[in-house]
Amino acid sequence: MKRLFGLAFLMMCMVSITAKAQEAAAEEVSTEEIEKFAAMKDSVNHFMEVKQGELESMIKENEVFDVARYNEIKEAWGDDAKLAEIEITEEEKAEYSKIVETKNSLSDVIKERMISLIKNDEILGAATYNKVNSAMKTDPEVKAKVNAIIAEKASARSSEEEEEGGDAE
Repeated sequence: MKRLFGLAFLMMCMVSITAKAQEAAAEEVSTEEIEKFAAMKDSVNHFMEVKQGELESMIKENEVFDVARYNEIKEAWGDDAKLAEIEITEEEKAEYSKIVETKNSLSDVIKERMISLIKNDEILGAATYNKVNSAMKTDPEVKAKVNAIIAEKASARSSEEEEEGGDAE
């Protein structure tokens, strides 16, 4: 009886291992899927950089206060006594609030952009996103490939931007 139970247990383990091997084989990620995923990630990263640059410009080119005053307000924000101490004006409060609102909305804007790219089957598709994302978590080689492609794309883009900037001068 123990032998039969042991044999049955061994058979169940073999079936389980075979099923997992088949599942892993079915989940192999193609080069095209990796490239699509990396292109989507690179697009989101670039979009994030552009939006971050816009926020920085909003602060640096502000007509109500300069960067030093922005930092002073940022340090005191949320503490009425400190705000009174630095003698913040209503105009500065309104402008700083606008910047904070923009800053807080950035993550939502970036998330919406990423979701729209993922849902677009021509760009990536949710199934491909999930497949590659899962593979990246379990397979360091897939993660390395994705990161290498993203780095290549970012490098190529910065080279193009430098060339375009050089032509304008």
